[in-house]
Amino acid sequence: MSLKRIKILINGSFNFFVIIAVVFSLVYGIKYICNVNDNSETPICRVDTKEKKVAITFNVAWGSDNIEKVMEILDKHDAKATFFLVGGWIENNQDYAKKISDGGHEIANNTATNADLMQISRENVKSELDTARQQIKEVCNQNTDIVRPPFGNIDSNTIKECNKLGYRIVKWDVDSSDWREIGPNHVIERVMKDTRPGSIVLFHANAANVEDYLDTVLTGLEEKGYKFEKVSNLLYKDNYKVDQTGLQSKK
Repeated sequence: MSLKRIKILINGSFNFFVIIAVVFSLVYGIKYICNVNDNSETPICRVDTKEKKVAITFNVAWGSDNIEKVMEILDKHDAKATFFLVGGWIENNQDYAKKISDGGHEIANNTATNADLMQISRENVKSELDTARQQIKEVCNQNTDIVRPPFGNIDSNTIKECNKLGYRIVKWDVDSSDWREIGPNHVIERVMKDTRPGSIVLFHANAANVEDYLDTVLTGLEEKGYKFEKVSNLLYKDNYKVDQTGLQSKK
């Protein structure tokens, strides 16, 4: 075999292995990135399940006019919900906070002052969560490891602080937009259209006209075969992953 022919073969083999190495790096590099992004530190927005169960959640930061109405509607449907209470609201509405808890509903942390956690220091994040956790324990006699950042605002530093304090961060995948006061029909249509198995639905306890949409929404979901779970019962407790959309699934 000529020297020229040998050089051609060597160069061809070298190029072949370079291509293989590049492909290998791309495949495993993408896999690594996905694994890094696919982690339990990402806020949970929905749970991957085939069972027709959802979590009905309420943010409670101001007002108490609707609490009785909300409780009556939930009782009518034998539905247990998760209430994300702001500590300051608990302090000013202890009787209502106790009533929600005594009604068998779950109390979760929505910070002490409804602060935007992205706008304060990690020390103040800790203070916000610790204060609210203590108020939940003292007034509602519940322990919680679930937190919802006000306005849904959260960044990597806040996530680290929440994890350090032992919290699971829970947002939502269905926003009823009741806080926009866009009218009951729009709220009903939005929730019924967007809810899927494992959904976490966001309501606000003191939004206007809650009695005009909440009962209809719960009835409609029941007719579709959905069951209502507290957030802590809906979530996987261990051996799970959370992708970049906030979908929590078993590993």
